[in-house]
Amino acid sequence: MRTQAESPSNIALVKYWGKHGLQLPLNPSVSFTLSHSTSQTRIHWKEAPEFGYSFRFHGKEQKAFTPKLDAFFERIMESAPELSTQQLEIESENSFPHSSGIASSASAFSALSLAIEEGIRQLRNKPQVDLNRASEWSRLGSGSACRSLFPKAAVWGAHPNIEGSSDIRGLDVSQRLHPVFEDFHDVILLIDEGVKSVSSTAGHALMDGHVFGKARIQQAFDHVEEMMDILSTGDLQRFIELVELEALTLHALMMSASDPYLLMRPGTVAAIESVRQFRKETDTNICFTLDAGANLHLLFPAASEQKVMPWVENELSMLSNGRYICDRVGNGPKWSSAI
Repeated sequence: MRTQAESPSNIALVKYWGKHGLQLPLNPSVSFTLSHSTSQTRIHWKEAPEFGYSFRFHGKEQKAFTPKLDAFFERIMESAPELSTQQLEIESENSFPHSSGIASSASAFSALSLAIEEGIRQLRNKPQVDLNRASEWSRLGSGSACRSLFPKAAVWGAHPNIEGSSDIRGLDVSQRLHPVFEDFHDVILLIDEGVKSVSSTAGHALMDGHVFGKARIQQAFDHVEEMMDILSTGDLQRFIELVELEALTLHALMMSASDPYLLMRPGTVAAIESVRQFRKETDTNICFTLDAGANLHLLFPAASEQKVMPWVENELSMLSNGRYICDRVGNGPKWSSAI
């Protein structure tokens, strides 16, 4: 049996930072699902006396991924016992460069989980895949991956005022989006493509006992509720203000941790100032956000593209030596014959 899946990365608007238990978030988060920045995973299934797997990334064995994959399979085995008699040959590729400011673990583990779910579906003779179960599994590999399995926008983390929200899986909120957000663009400025000095896993751990931890958790709950209202009403001004506040809060948490660190680079700060100046001078609806790295994401509606892209090409991209990736809000993953 062979299965395959393609799943996108996502960009958080309200950030998840800090976790507890088995990959559970300290606070809820909201994200846009991307379109072009994807991972493609193919699995060849063979019956075997016991479970085993091999993994190749862009055609090469990658032993560095083994600890995370071992932990992932150990965590999902109880809910997918069929794996215990399967040998999996896994091949995976990304459509974007590694360390580019795009969450590769989100796309990779969501694609892997979906390809496994498709195989389990076939073994159980079920009529369709269970995206909620694939979302739960992907969270066990990489927390934010659980948001990538849904189109356009997703919430992860239980919130008392968002029906269906959960700590164990993502929630599809695409039906709640105002039309202005359905064709939003995300241009990622590749300011620093090197490996981060502090991993996201280590960064999350530094939220334990953080001096601003409790205040941040409450802020995130408030911001998620506010963001959901913004996404439904189409209020671009409030969107810009809240997205940028969230990005800077994330990095402020890193800089004020017990073992502080800084992931922004001089080019990051220069790009932030350029975005603010461009927005002021041209009255364009555009904002920036950051994941846990130096590369800047530019978010803007399709209606602003003709203003924004010439500026990116001719001016802003000088801060990244002309390197940037164009993406946009997308329709979620594909699998098997759907690809």
